[in-house]
Amino acid sequence: MTATTATTTSPTASTPAWLAELTEALGAGSVLTDPDVTAAYARDQAMLAHAGTPAAVVLPRTTAEVSAVMRIASAHGVPVVPRGAGSGLAGAANAVDGAITLVMTRMDAVLEVSTADRLAVVQPGVVNKALRDEVARHGLFYPPDPSSYDWCTIGGNLANNSGGLCCVKYGVTTDYVLGLEVVLADGRVLRTGRRTVKGVAGYDLAKLFVGSEGTLGVITEATLSLRPAPQTPVTLVATFSTTAQTGQVVEAAVSCGVVPSLFEVMDQTCIRAVDDMLKADLDRDAHALLVAQSDAGGEAALAEMEVLAQLCRDAGCDLVHVTDDAAEGDLLLAARRMALPALEALGTTLIDDVAVPRSRIAAFLDGCDAIARDRGLVIGVVGHAGDGNMHPTMCFDPTDDDHRARAFAAFDDVLELGLSLGGTITGEHGVGNLKTGWLEREIGPVGLDVHRSVKRALDPDGLLNPGKMFSAG
Repeated sequence: MTATTATTTSPTASTPAWLAELTEALGAGSVLTDPDVTAAYARDQAMLAHAGTPAAVVLPRTTAEVSAVMRIASAHGVPVVPRGAGSGLAGAANAVDGAITLVMTRMDAVLEVSTADRLAVVQPGVVNKALRDEVARHGLFYPPDPSSYDWCTIGGNLANNSGGLCCVKYGVTTDYVLGLEVVLADGRVLRTGRRTVKGVAGYDLAKLFVGSEGTLGVITEATLSLRPAPQTPVTLVATFSTTAQTGQVVEAAVSCGVVPSLFEVMDQTCIRAVDDMLKADLDRDAHALLVAQSDAGGEAALAEMEVLAQLCRDAGCDLVHVTDDAAEGDLLLAARRMALPALEALGTTLIDDVAVPRSRIAAFLDGCDAIARDRGLVIGVVGHAGDGNMHPTMCFDPTDDDHRARAFAAFDDVLELGLSLGGTITGEHGVGNLKTGWLEREIGPVGLDVHRSVKRALDPDGLLNPGKMFSAG
């Protein structure tokens, strides 16, 4: 049985008042209580993060329906967990026992694309790739591209301030947010932001909600800025025998002003896992592999990649190859995109998300190697070299309690390593409920107190996504 064909239960005398009110307001087809169905909405892709059991799964179609859900939940003191497609990797969308899981995927319309203003107005359930494809028809480009871009939703991207492979040149989700419509905890509808290129009237409330992981409000509409469509990219791949060489190239590229549209790194564990899966004839002895692209167009793109190729040669690379053939470039990039699926073939994965200064990438890679040796684990590292956002992935056997314990210990070791190098505990996946204990370590007690003050101002009863990011305090 699927969620779309599930049989719903009509209100009875034993139905809680809030559930009866929800069913009356939205209709039985939008309020699901069958445990076999609601279980499918209990967690995101962070399979080892704690997840509760939702009392009901609600699928609204309009902002008015979301407002009704929040008014009813607020009146009865029922927690609400907002959720998109469930592609998150930190447990931010995981259910809470007895709560409403508010699934936004039915609100999936691209409401407007304006070529003159270079903006799109979208509902939160629009899939990232669907938006990219739609604006491409108008000669425009929406840059943020998480690895799950073919199924993650814009609402989830906004809630986590998602990044992706193009961050080095184009930035992350927040850089494209002009305005938002948000339903607050009490059901009021807030419209904040603008459609203009510039605007500084009042606090930037739109940006406050981006990255808030559903703890401050429910995003029901977004006005997003767009860019002109990029040119066909030129692609570079290079391999190295040491991480120090890789770090040298990244530092040199930043220092000399090279800004590729994509700049990715894989360590040896990832190289071998991908080669096992794709049979791509990768250099299995390489200690690191860099993939880069330039979408500057024509000769400019070739020139930019040739500068980067020379930096690779200067660092003593084992191999460097540049191509302007789009199909070949797609094949090279496929190796990078398959890194995490390839690691999943090695066991259950616990994916970390640490960003460090670009000058410390080599030290971070070496540190992850040391943690793998100390903990007796396989740890593969893939990441965005251009902005220092790394994804160490612990591979382990979940049926072995000792193996599992060592994986979680390594997860914490990686966070400690990242902070010691001047980094952050999350570059794009968010805090969720996997890293709540680490947030105060990074932002300090005063920062945590400010977070709690903002939370109390917008959600005084603590109903929105409780237990995520930090404790209410």
